[in-house]
Amino acid sequence: MNTTENLSIILYWPRNNAGRIKVKIPYMLKAEREAFKKLDSTFYHYHQKLWSIVNTEENIKILQRLFGKKLIVENEATPAKMPEIIPSKKIQEALDSCNQKMILKGYSNSTIRSYQSCLLQFFKYFETADLRTITKEQIEGYVFHLITKYKISDRQQNMVINAIKCYYEHTLGMPREYYNITRPKKSKDLPNVLSVEEVRLIINHPSNIKHKAILHVIYGGGLRIGEVIRLRVKDIRSEDGYIFIKDSKGKRDRHTVLSPLLLELLRTYYKQHKPSYWLFEGQDGGQYSATSIQQIFRTAVKATNCNPWSTPHTLRHSFATHLMERGVNIRYIQSALGHASTKTTEVYTRVLGINNKTLKSPLDTLYESVTFDKNKLK
Repeated sequence: MNTTENLSIILYWPRNNAGRIKVKIPYMLKAEREAFKKLDSTFYHYHQKLWSIVNTEENIKILQRLFGKKLIVENEATPAKMPEIIPSKKIQEALDSCNQKMILKGYSNSTIRSYQSCLLQFFKYFETADLRTITKEQIEGYVFHLITKYKISDRQQNMVINAIKCYYEHTLGMPREYYNITRPKKSKDLPNVLSVEEVRLIINHPSNIKHKAILHVIYGGGLRIGEVIRLRVKDIRSEDGYIFIKDSKGKRDRHTVLSPLLLELLRTYYKQHKPSYWLFEGQDGGQYSATSIQQIFRTAVKATNCNPWSTPHTLRHSFATHLMERGVNIRYIQSALGHASTKTTEVYTRVLGINNKTLKSPLDTLYESVTFDKNKLK
């Protein structure tokens, strides 16, 4: 009896403007899975246990022909959207009070915006209550409400909790221990990393010298997008061989490596564009935008058919992993990335490719130290 006869392959109909089509192929359907893998632009999403392919009408027709009656089309459930809220006078006063405290404590603009957005929803939910009397259990009930109704991610959950703790601990001055709110279990996901060849294709794709220089800086120095757009011309310390990163994450200044190849590219870029203050200027002479960098990267990834789920930050992960593969001391990598602890940097040790080129098996040592008749193993 064929146990695969009644198994179906599910195609989740893509939403408007979705870049990819998600497909669920049961484990038992090995032949179908192998046939799917041979198509262009396929990718496996380990944590979702789903496959995907670029969203085109032609690809949908190919899947229909390939899987025939086994293919079932379903609409992917769309989570409810957070409501738009116009703050009342009471809510606005609470937001302003927290905003002032965050500015005084030196929070970044992006953190302030994120926290204010989270607190707006929180204050509205408890608008009729006295915020000082809300219990830890009530706060956890609110977070549970967001998870179940709006399907917020672990990252968003942590952001909400951090915003609430910021309000109670810094604005209201209430005890830190009391608001020890339950958090999601810390994810052990590995950072997404590109191969050396993928990096080479992506960062060399742009024909525009500024775009090419931006991608080279991110990978060549392991920079975050926010650090790239804040680079000043004077931060390229060519004589000393490093890039100066001012006020990186955690308000820490740091140095990172300046490759001679990158320096040569930056000099060519400088001669053409002559930036006055910011290394990468926008059209109005101000800072270049993070959105533009993301678009440059997406265009390069699509054109080179590289990992479709990579982001500009993937270049930073790849910088660290490729250095570690070459045996660079983890302390140097930690310093270049701006990590406060080596524990953060150690995650890249789990990304290293394990093969007989990077790791010697104890079996090899066994045969070196003891004489065996290898014919007996055949």
